[in-house]
Amino acid sequence: MTIEGNKDEAEKCIEIAQNAFSAGNVEKAERFLLKAERLYPSPRSKEFLARVRAAGSTGNGGKKTPPRSPSAEELRKRKAPTHQTPQREYTSDQLEAVRRINTKCKDYYEILGVTKEATDSDIKKAYKKLALQLHPDKNHAPGASEAFKAIGNAAAVLTDPEKRKQYELRGEEGPAHHTPHQQYYARGFESDLTAEELFNMFFGATAFPGGGGGVYQRRRARSPEQREASAGLLQLLPVLVLVLLSMMSGFFVSEPVYSLAPQAKYPVPRETVSLKVPYYVKENFHTDYQGSLRRLEMAIEEEYIVGLRHACQRERNYRDSMAWKARNFGDSRQYADAQKLRTPSCDKLQTFHR
Repeated sequence: MTIEGNKDEAEKCIEIAQNAFSAGNVEKAERFLLKAERLYPSPRSKEFLARVRAAGSTGNGGKKTPPRSPSAEELRKRKAPTHQTPQREYTSDQLEAVRRINTKCKDYYEILGVTKEATDSDIKKAYKKLALQLHPDKNHAPGASEAFKAIGNAAAVLTDPEKRKQYELRGEEGPAHHTPHQQYYARGFESDLTAEELFNMFFGATAFPGGGGGVYQRRRARSPEQREASAGLLQLLPVLVLVLLSMMSGFFVSEPVYSLAPQAKYPVPRETVSLKVPYYVKENFHTDYQGSLRRLEMAIEEEYIVGLRHACQRERNYRDSMAWKARNFGDSRQYADAQKLRTPSCDKLQTFHR
C-alpha cells in the first residue's frame, strides 16, 4: 500500500496530540501519536512520542493534573501485549447491509437490489452506491470483505451482455447446493476482475486516500521478511505450475496436430479451405496424419472464431470501462479518446459474418 498518501492524516494526528499534551491529557496525546506512527512513521512523531511517554511515566513534563498511582486495571493494560489488532467499530446499519448480501440474497439481482429488467446504467448506479457503503476501508463489520466481493462479482457479470445472457439462461436452474455465504453464485459465473480492480475502475485508485489501501492488505500485518519471502514464492509459482503441467502433459495428452501460430514444431503453413484460416503443422503432417482433413479444418475454424470472440469481448469491455470512467469523472477528452479505441478482433470477426 502507499504510505505516502497517509502523510496529511498523520500530521493532523500530531497536531491533535500537541493540543492534548498542552492541556495535560497525556493519554490522548500518546494515542494520537501512535495513530500517526501507523499512518506515516516520521522522526517528528517518534521524538514527540518519546517525550509524551516520559512525561506519562514521571507524572510531569507539562501535565497539569497531579500525578497518581496507576490502578490495577491500568497496570494490567500496560502489561497486555500491544501486537493485537484493535477491534474496529461499525454501525448496526453497516452490519445489516453485510448480512443481507452474505446470507439473504439468492442471485446477483438481489445482491445489487435491482430487477431483471434493470438497464446497464441502473446496475452501475446500484453498484456504486453499495460499493461506497460496503468497502472494507469504510465498513468494518464482520463479513464486509465477502459482501464487497459479492457486489463486485454481480456488477461485473450483469454489465457484461454475454455473461448476463448466459447467467439468466443457466442461473435460473440455481446451484445444486447452497451454503450460507455462497448462495448467490450460479455455476461458475464469476468476474474476471477482482473486487478492488472493479472498484478502482469506477472510483479511481485514490477513492479512499486515508484508508487502508486495499481490502486484503489491511487484513494482513506481516513483517518485511515475510512479505519478501511471499513475493519470492509467488514469482516462482507460475514457473512451477508450467513445469508440472508440461510433465503431466507427456503422460496424459498427446501433442496437437496443428497450431494457430508458427512454432519450431509447427513450421509448415496451411489454411482452411472454407474460411481461409491460417494454421501450421509439422513437417511430417502429410505422411503421419490419418484422420479426416475436413473435420480437422472445421475444428480449427471453430477454435479460431471462439478465440476472436473472446478477444473482441475483452476489447469492448476495456473500451466501455474507459468510457464509463471518463463519464463518471466528467472528462470529455478522455471520453472521446475512449470512443476512438479500436477493436481489431471485432473487425476481423465481422469479416466472417458478411
